[in-house]
Amino acid sequence: MGRAAGRGRGAGRFRSRRRPPRPLGAARLSQPGHVRPWVLAARLAVSVVALWLVARFVDVAAVLSRLSALSPAWVALGLAVSVLQVGVLAWRWRLTAARLGIDLPLRDAIGEYYLSILLNQLLPGGVAGDVSRAWRHARATTTGPAVRAVILERASAQVVMTLVAIVSVLVLPWAGGASRAAIAAAGVLLGGLALRALVRRPESDSVAGRLWSDARRAVLAPDAIATQLASALVVVVSYIGVFLIAARAVGIQTPLTSLLPLIAPVLMTMLVPVTIAGWGVREAAAAALWGLVGLTPEDGAAISVAYGLLVLVASAPGLIILTRTLIAGRDRRERPPRA
Repeated sequence: MGRAAGRGRGAGRFRSRRRPPRPLGAARLSQPGHVRPWVLAARLAVSVVALWLVARFVDVAAVLSRLSALSPAWVALGLAVSVLQVGVLAWRWRLTAARLGIDLPLRDAIGEYYLSILLNQLLPGGVAGDVSRAWRHARATTTGPAVRAVILERASAQVVMTLVAIVSVLVLPWAGGASRAAIAAAGVLLGGLALRALVRRPESDSVAGRLWSDARRAVLAPDAIATQLASALVVVVSYIGVFLIAARAVGIQTPLTSLLPLIAPVLMTMLVPVTIAGWGVREAAAAALWGLVGLTPEDGAAISVAYGLLVLVASAPGLIILTRTLIAGRDRRERPPRA
């Protein structure tokens, strides 16, 4: 982001092979992610109410005791893994954009991704940062492909996370025969819908058609799909790894074989766009799942809170990018018009 501020008047930070770049406008930062005050207040209220309900269900003193004993070493490890995670995420975005004809320097991608994660932590819905990232990229390059690059990069990772979550639920101890059959049927249905989408192609001039065309180029092409899936799996493993680290950070020594099947389903609840960064919904899901498998709900809630705090702290570099963006925008607005 610093380079964008340094160039100031002329060039944007992203380069497109399709048209000359335009500057990233700091004033545009909030436009795509504009949130009406009542929406922000409503989702904040949902988070607060959900956390309050969790507090009534669990022993708050036990949760706070766990959190007060956070291990600095485990926290440091979690932050280090988060740095690597952002690097892989930015690299995947850069790869996807490149296959759509857009040059995106890795350094810029990392900075924009940190800003995206920060906004996702602070704004409701969990996607405001991605919307802002897509908008800012589109403003500097080619609108359609830039937006679709973000959609495809995010969606491909979510597909892998969903598959991992389905497998996790199938192996949970409480998932009896009927539950497993229902989940397996849901998986088959989703697979059938995906296959139908692959066979029935949308019209090429429609929004879905353009997205499908770019998906074939950037994700599903024979020379791309293995790399996309492998890197998405690395991202999912890093998410699960940070959650495991959060468990160890609060002193919970539950065996990995018991913890692993619980994590992906809990993380999937963060996709429900009714709270701020999943707060409340995630803790409720963790407490409930831990209780269902015979573990302590307080442990589930404590791990979930620790995970949320880790992710929030890990997004702190986004503040640097945000500050530089706002300063650059202010300077641009205060610059006198050319004669």
